[in-house]
Formats: sequence, structure tokens, C-alpha cells
Amino acid sequence: MRPRNPIANLPTHEVINMPPHMGDQDLFASDAALREGLEREGAGWAADHVAAFGRLAGREETFEWAEQANRFGPEIRPFDRHGMRINQVSFHPAYHQLMDLAIANDLPTFAWNNARPGNHVAHGALSYLLNQAEGGVLCPMSMTYSVVPALKTTPAVADEWLPKLLVKEYDPRDIPVAEKTGITMGMFMTEKQGGSDVRTNTTRAAPAGAETGPGAGYLLNGHKFFCSAPMCDAFLALAYTDNGISCFLLPRWRPEGSRNGLFIQRLKDKVGNKSNASSEMELVDAWGVMVGEEGRGVRTIIEMVNGNRYYCAVSSAALMRQALVQALHYTTHRSAFQRKLIQQPLMRNVLADMAVEVEAATALWLRLGRAIGAAAGDDGEAALARIGTAVAKYWICKRAPNLIFEAMECHGGPGYVEECILPRLYREAPVNSIWEGSGNVVCLDVLRAMFREEAAIPAFLAEVEQAKGGHALLDRLIAEVQAELADPSDLELRARRVTEMLALAMQGSLLVRHAPAAVSDAFCRARLGDRWSGAYGTLPRDSDFDAILGRARGEG
Repeated sequence: MRPRNPIANLPTHEVINMPPHMGDQDLFASDAALREGLEREGAGWAADHVAAFGRLAGREETFEWAEQANRFGPEIRPFDRHGMRINQVSFHPAYHQLMDLAIANDLPTFAWNNARPGNHVAHGALSYLLNQAEGGVLCPMSMTYSVVPALKTTPAVADEWLPKLLVKEYDPRDIPVAEKTGITMGMFMTEKQGGSDVRTNTTRAAPAGAETGPGAGYLLNGHKFFCSAPMCDAFLALAYTDNGISCFLLPRWRPEGSRNGLFIQRLKDKVGNKSNASSEMELVDAWGVMVGEEGRGVRTIIEMVNGNRYYCAVSSAALMRQALVQALHYTTHRSAFQRKLIQQPLMRNVLADMAVEVEAATALWLRLGRAIGAAAGDDGEAALARIGTAVAKYWICKRAPNLIFEAMECHGGPGYVEECILPRLYREAPVNSIWEGSGNVVCLDVLRAMFREEAAIPAFLAEVEQAKGGHALLDRLIAEVQAELADPSDLELRARRVTEMLALAMQGSLLVRHAPAAVSDAFCRARLGDRWSGAYGTLPRDSDFDAILGRARGEG
């Protein structure tokens, strides 16, 4: 929190030329690209709710909660003081305040509680706003959001679990679900020997009684190597039955009220994402209920994976946006060599280039939110959501760490000190690229979507070609994309290059159609030409820097 009455006149010098305390941020009102995109992609009806949450998420108090939750991370409590096994994790009070803020404002379940066009766009916006302050608590929020389609594959399970999942009340108590007012959900997929190759999993599930198949009880034995948010009330997990790998819902408590056989082994000491507990778990006769068809567990859980991948793209865009906000604030108030930093030509180029990147990322996840929401009734939108989510997950997550590093450089030494938010944002960024499939896995999934789903390539081309004629470099890239896709040789070897081209084509198309000319022209000339290095600060010399930077501040 802002210190009261700080002393600037010190015994040896007066403190001058330091930026003022930023204080509260209005994360929605100051973000022109977000405001416009929310309306454009069909979620204008949710603008009041999103705007109000933008003010809450941007409060200085919220950022202080995030700092505390990350500085004083979760601690494992496998036993109580009498030596009894309880398998708990304890969190700093700030973590619970952030969880309450998210759930009370319907962040994880807004899309499901508002069944109308644009609902997933609004969900993305809420996640984007809170992610600018804190990413760790968004992990259980993302899984609580993305689990709903999987639960609906088995109506009896959905009828039991959805009513308490969809309420706007945070209940952190470790008690049976029947006694709780609201719940959260997570997932366990990967194991030590396979990672993303879940077909190598060794966890087994055997019927707990005479009944088998969807909705029946099973006992699971095995291990899971990455179990994020282990204090959620239930989890989806994969395990083998005699008929193949299947999906199960594992509650923390068995139906009769005893603790389930979920044994937390340890918490991971991660690079970032410190507020969120990630654990290793042993399953010892853990009771669960089968969700979806037996032997089709990957298919059942894949929608949850795709929902989490959408979150990864949104989260990375949010981290980039807040890094840009911090850099703009610092350079606006800091002087060097007789000029404000933001007035210096090269710094203006760096900041404007970062602003263009953030707007491109924002436009992409907003458009995909519309596709996700429309997928059930539109095959083209469903195909676009499928391929586009994987493309965005790869590209936006890849671009985030370096942009945040550039924002850190804009601050110089103070940006490398833990009192600044940027080190935390920088450490947070890689998890979005790794979770739910790292770069190679996601690029291979892009290829899988293109060639296993007949509508994928036509849907993608139909989307990007809406901007044909809007910029010569974009037209050239679209033609190059078509040529790349027409050549089936060595596609796996070229998967990253192809995915990058798809991402740039879609971002360029969206910006040419919807962003101010200053932004779209700078994007196309800097990124779609022949000399792009991928570094920031390389916009063409005649770019409209004033317009780009003004927009980044929310001026239009």
C-alpha cells in the first residue's frame, strides 16, 4: 500500500525525478482496445459488469493482495497436530481475498450463468482484468470455468455438481461438498513418465461396485505429477480401465463423508505462479465417478484443456498489458538527458511497438471468445475456435516473456528489484506457455486440427480473408499461408513456422479491420515485412507514434 507521508528530503540528498505512486488503476476505462473489442465481439451487454470489475481488479488494495499472496505462498499440511493425515494446503489470507473477489464477481462462471452471445468474450475480459494484478488464483478459476462441458457429458454428475459450481460464493472450507455453499474444481492429467503424452499414464481405475460405465463409482490407484490447486473440491483425472483411458471426477471427500485417498506428496517450488499451489499426488483407492464414455477419457477432458488454453492466451495478454501500463507510467514521469524518457525517440519506438503487440494479442483473444461462445450452433465458428485457440495459446504465450522483459528494461535497475511488479509478471509468464501443452505440443495440435477437422482451414482462411485488400503485406502473408498449407511435406518440421504465420495473419486481419490505421499499419509493416527480428523498438520511422501511444493510454 502507499506509504503515508514519505520523506523526500533525506540527510544527504533530496529525492527527485522519481515517478509518483501509481495508486488505483481503472483497468477497463484505460484500455481502449478492450472497450471496443468487448462491444465488437458481442459482449457490449456485459460492459457495465466488466467495467465495475475493472475498477475492483485495479485497486491498489488488489495489487497489494497479489503481492502478499505471492510473497507468502501456500504451505503443505499433510498431517494435523495429532499425526492424522489431512492432506491440506494453507494459504495466506490475501489469497482467499483474491479468490473471493473473483468468485463474488462471477469470474469463473459468468459465461455459464449468462447463456447469450458474447458470454465467453465477457468471461475472457473478466479473466484479463484480474490477471493484470494476479495470475495464480486464476488457475483454479480457469479450471472451474473449463470443467463445465466435461461435466455435462454425464447428466447425473452435472446435476449433482453444477449447482454449487455456478454460485457466486467462495467457500474455502475443507469439508464435504454437501455441506459447502460453493465449490471450485481442478484437474489431474500428467504423470512422471509421460507428461503431455497421457497415453503413457499408468494410473488404473477399477469398479468400486457392480455398476460400471459413466456415472459409476471407481477406485483409482497411481500418481499424478502436476496437480495444480489441490485444495479444489473435486478434480477431473485420467486413468485406465480395461477398456482404455477414461475420465473420472475425484472429490476430496467420499460420498459417505470420509476423506478420499488423495495424498499430497509435496508442493512444487516453481519459478513463478507462487500464490498457486501445485503438487504431486498419490492416488490410493481414491474414489471417483466416471465422466463421459469409458475408454474416451481424452476426448472427454479435451474441452477442459481447450478452455484452459484460452485462459493461457488471455492471461499472457493481460500480463503484457500490465507490463505496458507500468512502462508507460514510469517513462512518462522519469527524465534522463534533459527529456522525459517517453519523449526520447528510441524509447517511443519501443513503447509503441509494445503497445501494438498488446493490442494484437487482445484483438485475437476477444475474437476467439466469440468463436467459443458460438461454437455449439455454428460449425465454422467451432472450427475457428478449435484451431484459433491453439494458435493463440502458442503465439501470445511465446510473445509475453520478452515483452515483459522490455518493460523491465524501460525501468532500468528499479525494474529488476522485487519491489516492482515486473519481476513477478516476468516469472508468471512462462507458465502459460508450458501449462496445457508447451510450444511443440501445441503446434502439433494446430496441425492436427488443420488436417483432422475438415472445416478448420476453410474457417481460418474465411476469417483472415475478410481483410484482403486492406494492406498489401497482409495480402502477401495470406497467400504465403495458403502456399504453406498446400505443401504437405515436412509439416511437422515446419509446425512452429506455420503456427506463427497463422497467428500473424489472424492478428493482422483483425487489426486491419478494427484497429486505427496507425496501429494496423505499424503492425503489418513491422511484423509482416522481410526484416522483422521479433525484437521491440523496430517500428518504421514514419509510424504515428503519438496516436499509438495515446491509444495505449486509453485515449482512443
